[in-house]
Amino acid sequence: MLDTGVPDLGQVLDALGSSLLRPLTVLPERPVPVSGVLIFERRAPLPPVRDAILLAVGVGTAEAQAKELLASAAEVGYACLVVKSFGEPVTELVEAAQRSGIVVLAADEAVAWHHLDAMISSALASAVRFAQAAGAPAVGDLFALANAIAGMVGGATVIEDPHRRILAYSTLPGQAIDEGRRQGILGLQVPDGPDYDEQYRALVQMGRTCRFPAVLGGLPRLGVAVRAGSEELGSIWVVDAEDGLDFAAEQALSDVADIVSLHLLAARTADDAVRRRRADLLRRLLADPSSVTAVAPQLGLDPNLPVAVAAFAVASTSADDVLAAHAATRLADLVSLHCEAHYGRHGCALIDGTVYALLPSGPSPNAHRELVADIARRAHGALRVPVQAGLGSTVQGLRSIASSRADADLVLRALTDRPGDPEPCQVATIDEVWASATLSALAQILAAHEALPRRLGPAVRAHDLEHGTTYASTILAYLNANRDIAAASHQLTVHPNTIRYRLSRAEEIFGFDLANPDERLVLWLRLRLGDQLGW
Repeated sequence: MLDTGVPDLGQVLDALGSSLLRPLTVLPERPVPVSGVLIFERRAPLPPVRDAILLAVGVGTAEAQAKELLASAAEVGYACLVVKSFGEPVTELVEAAQRSGIVVLAADEAVAWHHLDAMISSALASAVRFAQAAGAPAVGDLFALANAIAGMVGGATVIEDPHRRILAYSTLPGQAIDEGRRQGILGLQVPDGPDYDEQYRALVQMGRTCRFPAVLGGLPRLGVAVRAGSEELGSIWVVDAEDGLDFAAEQALSDVADIVSLHLLAARTADDAVRRRRADLLRRLLADPSSVTAVAPQLGLDPNLPVAVAAFAVASTSADDVLAAHAATRLADLVSLHCEAHYGRHGCALIDGTVYALLPSGPSPNAHRELVADIARRAHGALRVPVQAGLGSTVQGLRSIASSRADADLVLRALTDRPGDPEPCQVATIDEVWASATLSALAQILAAHEALPRRLGPAVRAHDLEHGTTYASTILAYLNANRDIAAASHQLTVHPNTIRYRLSRAEEIFGFDLANPDERLVLWLRLRLGDQLGW
């Protein structure tokens, strides 16, 4: 008989569900005790931890290393090995597992390993204490879970995410709630208020149930943060209507935090899978607008609906590619969540560091602009890095989406090319930056056509660098001042005759004619865009 204080593999699998972990070998009839979960490290020796679940990260099921790892795990007494097959054969691995007497499980390939680790850890923590003893609701049924907590602890309960959105609330009769909770349930969002801010700050800092006095017009509450490791997943709040919930209630609320983390991780994993599929559809549509007939119904969009594309990017000066990629991924999550709240699940996609969002026609011409600015501000506040956002023009139907995306890309490039350090939050539409966006487009054309004569611009800069002259800055100042010698001399703080002499010498050396309007235009473009072109 398995000690009731030790989690059983069968209980863990029941809690997680068959869609997350699927047995490849037949489960033993006897209980299989589980002591914990570990991630395999290729360059480190396998820790001798009996009865643990081993996650075979980066090990293909058809590789010889998979069978070697399985044999080593069985030898030191691991409970099971978790693999991802990605379509590779598993027959030989399963046969080896059956000979070794170790269980092999196949994980959902769409679930990140760190999410799987956190979910198994939560299931282990709650398998005996809550799931077996109390009969936990099925994973994902947050409303049933809220009712179970309300009955066990003794007060109206809500479960929230880290952004104070109400994910579920109890509906047991006879349990009182106050006006703040009522407004939160109606809008599925906790109302703003300094008292609430202070409570959330205290809750995040504590590792146990907190007791909070009544705010003005409200009732006392118990609250506990829900975490998976160091990651905050949300919180649970229970109304203490008669100020009578005792230490046992506090302990019960702390105990259920583990099972709630399991539910929240499972819900997030399911949302991540759906969001990933929508992102793939949007990538396909952006790359090939002719696929609209197949893609639009899956995104729930009318192909002829007016739409605009918004583009978001982290304007980071960090040279750390890993940090930049992490910030871009978090930005994609934030943009996706906010767009879903306003327009439904039409899809956001992260492509080469830029987050693209599809925005259906809004109620007013400025609706898109306001939403994009709001998302950028919130993303900057959450990520603590400069964020840029560009809004493309509204096009009449998804078949023209490439045009709106091109506009959005041009806006981002125009914002990036602005001199000086990036501002904390920059937002613009194509109509607001049409001039600089046009110059950015011209810079791309010039950079792509190496056959064009390069003596105008690059040659001037190269001469200055070699001889210590200032012809490039003098010509640019002169052209920027609309050929006004006095204005150019004032800008450069030199005598007007010095300007005239330099211009005359430049014409002799480089062979252009400043009296020719076409040559002036091309020369100005090449000098003006020199930094963008790397000249």
